[in-house]
Amino acid sequence: MPGVLSISPLVWPHLCTNSRQVVKMSATGIRKPGFESPAIKLPSHPTYDLKGVVKLALAEDAGDRGDVTCTATIPLDMEVEAHFLAKEDGIIAGIALAEMIFHEVDPSLKVEWSLKDGDHVHKGLQFGKVSGRAHSIVIAERVVLNFMQRMSGIATLTKAMADLAHPATILETRKTAPTLRLVDKWAVLIGGGKNHRMGLFDMVMIKDNHISAAGGIINAIRSVDEYLGQKNLQMEVEVETRTFEEVNEVLQYASQMKTSLTRIMLDNMVVPLPNGDVDVSMLKEAVQLINGRFETEASGNVTIETVHKIGQTGVTYISSGALTHSVKALDISLKIDMELALQVGRRTKRA
Repeated sequence: MPGVLSISPLVWPHLCTNSRQVVKMSATGIRKPGFESPAIKLPSHPTYDLKGVVKLALAEDAGDRGDVTCTATIPLDMEVEAHFLAKEDGIIAGIALAEMIFHEVDPSLKVEWSLKDGDHVHKGLQFGKVSGRAHSIVIAERVVLNFMQRMSGIATLTKAMADLAHPATILETRKTAPTLRLVDKWAVLIGGGKNHRMGLFDMVMIKDNHISAAGGIINAIRSVDEYLGQKNLQMEVEVETRTFEEVNEVLQYASQMKTSLTRIMLDNMVVPLPNGDVDVSMLKEAVQLINGRFETEASGNVTIETVHKIGQTGVTYISSGALTHSVKALDISLKIDMELALQVGRRTKRA
C-alpha cells in the first residue's frame, strides 16, 4: 500500500523560514560530536527494508494529521537542543538507527553523541543531543526512544548472558517482534552475542516437527542431504536432538554417509531442579559423545541464572529466545529542559 509510507508536509513540517526562535538548555555531556558510522553494522538480509520500517513507525505515530499537540503549542520557527538521558545502567544500542530516524523526519537536524553503540551507560548520564527545529525533534522523539529502549534492553541482557556463557557463544533465536527481526538481531550483536539464522532461508534447521513429519531423524537428514545436492546449495545444517538415542542415530549416520550436517542442537538437556538450580549432566554427556565432530548448541532452560553453568559443559553455542521475546526496555529519555528532568529524576531515583 504505497499510501502508507507517503510523507505529508502536515505530518513533518520542515518549514523553510528565515527567522527562527532558538532555545538552548544545559549543553553538558557531549564529548565526541558527529558519530556517523555504526561500529556494529546491521545484519544482512536479502529483503529487509529498514528505512521502510522506520517510515512505517513514523506514519503509525503521525496518522493523517500529524502531531496536533506540537502544532498547537510550539512555534513553527523555534529551534532547541534536546539531550539524551540514561535513567538506569546498561548497554546503549540504537544510536545509528536514531540518526536514521531523525534524518528521515528532518535532514537539517544535527545529532551528536558522546558514546557509540555497545558502550556502557549509567543512571544519570547524558550521552547525546539533537538540535534543530523543535517540531521535528518532538515528532521523532517517541519513535527514536521506542527503538533505542528496546534495542538497549536486548543489548544489556545479551552482554550479561554473553559474559556468563563464556567460553560458549550466546545466540538469539527467531523469537523476535514481527517486522523487527533485524533490529532485534542487530541489538544482540551490539550486546556481544552472535546471530542465529536470519530466517527460514539461510540455514537448514531440522526441528521436532520436521522429524515427525519426515518419519524419523535420519529420514529428515537424508532428505536434506539429497535436496541440497539436487539444488547445488551449500549452507549450514542443524538438527535438533532430544535424547541420547537421537544423538547416537545422527552420529552413526554421519559416520557412514557424506552429510551436510554442521551442528547438533541438544534440546532440553538442561534439567531444572526443585531448588532452582539445573542439572547439566545430560548436556555434558551429549557434548562428550559428539566429541567435536560437529558444533553443538544447547537450547531450553537458558536463563541469566543458568547460562554460566551451561557454558561450562563444552557446548559451542547457547541459544536463548528470552534475549528478544522477553526484553525489558532500558529507561532512556530525551529532554529539552534537562535541568528540570534531572531534578525530577533525582526525586524519583531515576537519574
